[in-house]
Amino acid sequence: MARNDLIGGALWEEYSQEVQRRMDNPVNMGEITEAEAGDERLVIADFGAESCGDAVRLYWLIDPKNDTIKKSKFKSFGCGTAIASSDMMAELCMGKSVDDALKITNIDVEKALRDDPDIPAVPGQKMHCSVMAYDVIKKAASIYKGVDMESLESEFIICECARVSQDSLMEVIRINHLSTVEEITAYTKAGGFCKSCIKPGGHEKKDVYLVDLLEQVKSQLEAEAKSRRIIEAKGDGTFESMGLVGKIKAVESILEEYIRPTLKADGGDVELIDIKPEGDHFEVCIKYKGECMSCSMNTTTTLAGIEDMLKFKLKANLRVMVV
Repeated sequence: MARNDLIGGALWEEYSQEVQRRMDNPVNMGEITEAEAGDERLVIADFGAESCGDAVRLYWLIDPKNDTIKKSKFKSFGCGTAIASSDMMAELCMGKSVDDALKITNIDVEKALRDDPDIPAVPGQKMHCSVMAYDVIKKAASIYKGVDMESLESEFIICECARVSQDSLMEVIRINHLSTVEEITAYTKAGGFCKSCIKPGGHEKKDVYLVDLLEQVKSQLEAEAKSRRIIEAKGDGTFESMGLVGKIKAVESILEEYIRPTLKADGGDVELIDIKPEGDHFEVCIKYKGECMSCSMNTTTTLAGIEDMLKFKLKANLRVMVV
């Protein structure tokens, strides 16, 4: 039966070409024997994911003189995505020191499998398959260093059942625009087992819950969108670089805060009519309203005061004209 039939045509389309290639023809699958080791040290580490039944065995051939991983192989017992992820994980380890290999995360593995830097390499619900990469590397490093695996933990694990870290979860939420816990579980398996990590009240107390991460990423995305809108309106922040809408908003905000309160106190007001470039300066056209229309100072003292305030606040070369 073709893999397209096993997985489903639509879902198959969501795998990168690199993942598909490594599923069928993994480059680094195999084993390293003691006979090959010679003066170098052979490390064999096993790790299994209880959440999905996948398991991986990692072989490292390490030069003890500089702790460099000279050769890396793997065996994977699981789905095609686990095979492709393990293959890339083993490849990323080669040539690195053990300490540098420890910096490789499941996110690094997934990104290395992408055809396009902005398009995920696997369907979101298969993202958990690359989580084992981070764990088996830690296991191999702990064996080599002779320490407990837990002492090498540099990622903050949110879901212990699925072994998914906070950084991984936030990345998945962000790139897939997730908005519910159910979507997080479908994409990562986090929260799909004991459910303690979803929200307060489970059998195990957590410092951070999935609902917290959703709110945090939501706030970050909203702040980024607001920042983009401001940049689009203001350009590089100078009055000259703003678009017309940005210029109008900037002038209106100063009129509202510094000019109108004084004018309204005497029964008057001012309306912004237009802003247009005139040679080396901008012409700000205004219209007086109420008592200001008949005031004898509307083209002298009052007009000069408005112009001086706008110049001072906007740091721009402009002239105010009454129309």
